[in-house]
Amino acid sequence: MITSMTGFGKSTVEIPNKKITVEIKSLNSKQVDLNTKIPSLYREKEFIIRNTVSSNLQRGKIDCGVYYEVTNFDKTTVVNKQAVIGYYNQLKDICDEIHLDADQSLFQSIMRFPETLKTERPQLEEEEWQAIQTALNSALEEINKFRKQEGEALELDLTKRIKNIDTLLEEVIKHDPERVDTIKTRLTEHLNEIQDSPSFDKNRFEQEMIYYLEKLDVTEEKVRLKNHLDYFVNTMNEDEANGKKLGFIAQEIGREINTLGSKANHTKIQQIVVNMKDELEKIKEQLLNVL
Repeated sequence: MITSMTGFGKSTVEIPNKKITVEIKSLNSKQVDLNTKIPSLYREKEFIIRNTVSSNLQRGKIDCGVYYEVTNFDKTTVVNKQAVIGYYNQLKDICDEIHLDADQSLFQSIMRFPETLKTERPQLEEEEWQAIQTALNSALEEINKFRKQEGEALELDLTKRIKNIDTLLEEVIKHDPERVDTIKTRLTEHLNEIQDSPSFDKNRFEQEMIYYLEKLDVTEEKVRLKNHLDYFVNTMNEDEANGKKLGFIAQEIGREINTLGSKANHTKIQQIVVNMKDELEKIKEQLLNVL
C-alpha cells in the first residue's frame, strides 16, 4: 500500500481556562527531519512529543506546532505584598522626617517600583498534559489519513506508468524477430564478402561471431525487465512503508531499459526504449514523495 509523505493534520481541545491546538504538516525527505514549535510551559515534554511524532510518521520533513490560548483570566501575576509594604514603610518614614503628608499618591508611585508585581511560573498539570496528548494523537490521525489519500493517487499513477512500460516491452518483443532477421541478413552479406578473401580465418570468425551475437541478444534483458515490473507492483501492495524499496527496484528497471537500448541496434526498438525511459523518469519523480 502506497503512503505519501505529504500531509496536514490539526486538532484542538479545550480545558478550563485554555484552548490547546496541535498542527502537523509534512513534506518529502530522505530521512526524518522534524522541527517543533513548543511553548516554554510544555518544553519538559518535548522529547515525548518528538518521539510520538517520529514513530508515527516515520519519514519526511515534518513541522509540529503546539499552541495554547488562555480563555479565562489566569492568576499567575500577583502583587508582591511584602515588597509593597516595605516600600511604603520606608517612604512614610522619609515623609515623616521631612514633614510631608503620605497621601494616596504615594501608594500609586510605589506600584511602579520594581518587584511590586511578580509572575509565578505556571506548572504543567496532568490534566493539561493529557489534553495535549489527545490533541497530538488526533492530529497524527488526521495527517496519516491525509497521507493515505495522497498515497492512493500516487499508487494509481505509478500503476499506470508501470503498465505503460509493460506495454512498451510487449512492443519490443513484437519487433524483436524483425530485428533478428535484419541482423542475420547483414551478417550473411558480410560473410559472403569476406569468406573468399585469402586472409579469412574461419576459427577467428566463429569466435567473433559468437561474441557479436551475445552482445546483441536481449532475451535476458526482456525477462529481467518483466520480472522487475511485476516485483514493483507486488511491492506496492505490501503493508509496510516501501518508498525506498520501490526506489531500488526502479533503479534496476532503469538498468535493464538502458541495456536493452544499447543492444537493440534497431531504430523502432530504440524509439520504444526512449518512451520507456520517459515513463521511468515520471515514476522516479513520484517515488520521491512515497513513504
